[in-house]
Amino acid sequence: MSKRGKNTARVEQNMKKLGAEMFNRKAADPKNKPNEIINALTLQYGQKIADIGAGGGYFALRFAEAVGKDGRVFAVDTNPKFLEYIRHCAEENGFENIETVLAAEDAPNLPSKSIDLIFMRNVCHHLTNRGEYFKKLKNALKPNGRIVIIEYKSIGGRFVFHRRFGHYVPKETLNAEMKEAGYKLVKDLDFLPEQSFMIFALADKALKSANANVDVVA
Repeated sequence: MSKRGKNTARVEQNMKKLGAEMFNRKAADPKNKPNEIINALTLQYGQKIADIGAGGGYFALRFAEAVGKDGRVFAVDTNPKFLEYIRHCAEENGFENIETVLAAEDAPNLPSKSIDLIFMRNVCHHLTNRGEYFKKLKNALKPNGRIVIIEYKSIGGRFVFHRRFGHYVPKETLNAEMKEAGYKLVKDLDFLPEQSFMIFALADKALKSANANVDVVA
């Protein structure tokens, strides 16, 4: 590689790092209530968590601490540079229970029937076919698994970033899409100022199917 090429690569790497750090600063900002989010998830030691759209890894690292060495956190993203940054942070902080996963735009690439909780924060507005994506997530969930969706509301003036660029999905839309995909809403939390916060589980019909599949595998 030429000197110019190396310099360009270095600049791109630094920009990705800055982007990851920016995501982490925003996630950690007290106004976005990260501690309250963690408490609301009631994570248990030994659980397996998937953080889809992990970004800079702020929540993946928090999850890794909560589930302990017998748990597992899958930090999922479509950006390999972000995943590289997460691996560095995990090593730096002594976490050996974080596994990075390079996802496709239309599939999370998670192990089958193994995840206790799927966490999606500010991700759904990026998905081109949410309904199909939500259906695919059922393959990764344990029968009693949950999906957490935190997404921007359509509030604020027209010049607010997430409204101006369409980075939001009304919670009524998400609820309808999840119901169509085979889930039921089990909790609707309203303590976040700019985002909806919903927790879903498999609907009864999908749950019976998941349990039957588990029995077949066993």
